[in-house]
Amino acid sequence: MEKELSTLKIGLALVLLGLLFGVGMGIVFGVNEDLFKNYFTQGIAANPEVHDPKSPDKIWRYAQRAHFHATGIAAFSLGLVILVMFSTLKPTYKKASAILLGLSSFYPLSWYTMFWLAPSIGRGPAHAHILTESFVYIGVGGLLLGVFFLCANLFLGLFREESTR
Repeated sequence: MEKELSTLKIGLALVLLGLLFGVGMGIVFGVNEDLFKNYFTQGIAANPEVHDPKSPDKIWRYAQRAHFHATGIAAFSLGLVILVMFSTLKPTYKKASAILLGLSSFYPLSWYTMFWLAPSIGRGPAHAHILTESFVYIGVGGLLLGVFFLCANLFLGLFREESTR
């Protein structure tokens, strides 16, 4: 089992960091939700020209989505990485799949980035920001590629170790 875990170490670390980010946000929400609310309220007050009446609720929702997506995607990806460990993938493909699945932890950062940027530049520009879009493409792309390798192995027998044929 130690050999299998060492192959998956980077992917597991990324997934666990994503999970800790989500749980950490939940803890901060519980301890001091006003920290988040004061941040965007002050930003909206300082930049009223880029906001409409819906901005406070929408921006608050971005922070909540960062938390929800971080915990949900990390839990889902953790299960997939464990499935990779027990698959018949070649070690190189196991490592690549685990890393790709771990990259899914970047997707919730897109929501957090929108939360962070929106008070100063507006919701639309925050959504279209290069950092936001980069997190989306890395997270979704990693998840899709990691799932592709895993499913191709599980259902089509591709990318197998030679000894398991």
